[in-house]
Amino acid sequence: MAGTRIAVVGRVVTIDCRPAPRALIDVWHADARGEYDNAGFTLRGHQFTDENGQYRLETVMPGVYPGRTRHIHVKVQAPRQPVLTTQLYFPGEAQNRRDGLFDSALLVAMRETSDGKVAEFDFVLRTM
Repeated sequence: MAGTRIAVVGRVVTIDCRPAPRALIDVWHADARGEYDNAGFTLRGHQFTDENGQYRLETVMPGVYPGRTRHIHVKVQAPRQPVLTTQLYFPGEAQNRRDGLFDSALLVAMRETSDGKVAEFDFVLRTM
């Protein structure tokens, strides 16, 4: 698939900093041109965290489209707990200032590695 490769990594933990094993992470985002696959499942999927609450998503950088900044949609759910629906954003994007949904608390931490771009973000879930 065309686009800049990126790995999105992190952990899912509870508000008391305990790992959330087997938490469901459901993601979807636009392709590098800023287009969604509304007919199929390209750039849509889910996975579960490991026993330490860790996850790793390998994808391409989403593109921008009119009215929005670059982002990834995410739903996170620990077993038998409520769903957190949110978005992840990328630092240094000019469109961040103009996107009415942008929240700086949801910025990923970006770094370059020998394997390419890595975005880090930890989700903190309130459990019941």
